[in-house]
Amino acid sequence: MANAYLVIIDGLGVGAQEDAALYADTGTNTAGHVSAATGCSLPNLGKLGFGNIIPLDSVPPVFDASAAWGKMREVSAGKDSTTGHWEIAGITMDKPFPTYPNGFPGNVVEAFCAALGVEGILANAPYSGTDVIEKFGPEHQRTGKPIVYTSADSVFQIACHVDVTPVQDLYHMCEVARDKIMVGEHAVGRVIARPFAGEPGAYYRLSDQRHDYSLAPSYPNLPEYLQRQGVQTYSVGKVIDLFAERGFTQFRRTKNNAEGIAQLLNVMAAVQDSFVFVNLIDTDQLFGHRNDPSGYGKSLEEFDRALPAILSKLKPDDVLIITSDHGNDPTTPGTDHTREFVPLLVYPHAKAVHAELGIRSSFRDVAASIVHFFGKDNPFSGTSFL
Repeated sequence: MANAYLVIIDGLGVGAQEDAALYADTGTNTAGHVSAATGCSLPNLGKLGFGNIIPLDSVPPVFDASAAWGKMREVSAGKDSTTGHWEIAGITMDKPFPTYPNGFPGNVVEAFCAALGVEGILANAPYSGTDVIEKFGPEHQRTGKPIVYTSADSVFQIACHVDVTPVQDLYHMCEVARDKIMVGEHAVGRVIARPFAGEPGAYYRLSDQRHDYSLAPSYPNLPEYLQRQGVQTYSVGKVIDLFAERGFTQFRRTKNNAEGIAQLLNVMAAVQDSFVFVNLIDTDQLFGHRNDPSGYGKSLEEFDRALPAILSKLKPDDVLIITSDHGNDPTTPGTDHTREFVPLLVYPHAKAVHAELGIRSSFRDVAASIVHFFGKDNPFSGTSFL
């Protein structure tokens, strides 16, 4: 009764892809630049073979890596979380989700306000989530107008203070935006509820009450396919939101990586014949987007310290796959995701077809490998590395 564990270290790229210039990401290298800038110590990842994938100043290569190692190329158009996770799950996006570098057009804003009976919105531009509430929070509290903003990703985000708009009312706003406004040509990857609290100058986001409303993924996709095949499926972290709450037997949303790791360990103690899909978000959300290589390195070290506990819970027939969904180089001037290869570690290495897995032609190889692991027919176009 074997289990497959898939852990996404969000935003962990390992060097610019060949098409990075199309995304203005030439020269990006999240892992390489964080390693060089911080000297982060990752001995357990190193034993798995993380330092074999690309040269890393603080993680030397090893001869006898305990995991198979390689990297994967993203072929879908785009570099956002939804696109990356969907490709990992076997879905290729030929056209990128719409983005709004100049804010949402007037017809979208008018339709949103009319549908919800609000007099107007604040912000309507790309912003950091912390910056936007600091700048517009006081006016929001005075007027009640929701703060609506985007980022370099395909997102429609609504931030409201809980004393002005109760969280359930914020969720309703997002549901209306998802179902009635951000559709057709404006079908963004995610509509996101961003509740916050506090006072001017000391606002803080309620990350545990954040809620993402994703587009529904097409079928077949890995979680739904396995579930239909009788495999128990579990989501830890934001994965459940990226798949529109479809395809999972159980899900556990998390506040941060520490909670995500704890929930993973709890699940590992209980499951049999199951697929567990985990996202660890801090590297991306807290440090990549905020150009904080030091924090990024410490977050990697946090995961590295947890690895022995994770490995100790694996049963003899289990497999652990560690990868990412895109890059997010915190040493670059911008705060956007970066178009990079992502790492691939498969533990134990005996489960993989080769110790060195090379450059995989797409993220879809993960979906193909996991269905192969469970002995199911492969409906995806990827090639199994197991």
